[in-house]
Amino acid sequence: MATGTVKWFNNAKGYGFILSESGGGDLFVHYSSIQMAGYKTLRAGQQVDFDVQEGPKGPHAINIRLAEGEAEAEAGPEEDTAESGP
Repeated sequence: MATGTVKWFNNAKGYGFILSESGGGDLFVHYSSIQMAGYKTLRAGQQVDFDVQEGPKGPHAINIRLAEGEAEAEAGPEEDTAESGP
């Protein structure tokens, strides 16, 4: 099983990309490959474990699970508009 970081995930479209720690570029991820109960979504920066499968358009991530210690993303789109500074 490989490990990587979610680069981005679009809740509305149901797909995104994971950057694998083993290199080789970005891997496509579809919401149907996310292994979690309830609303299946990911957040940028989350650590995930997954398998890689070769598809017609190249490799993609399947059997995606949050890495140990990662919290599940909350349902719906998430926006952080808070700015830090003096």
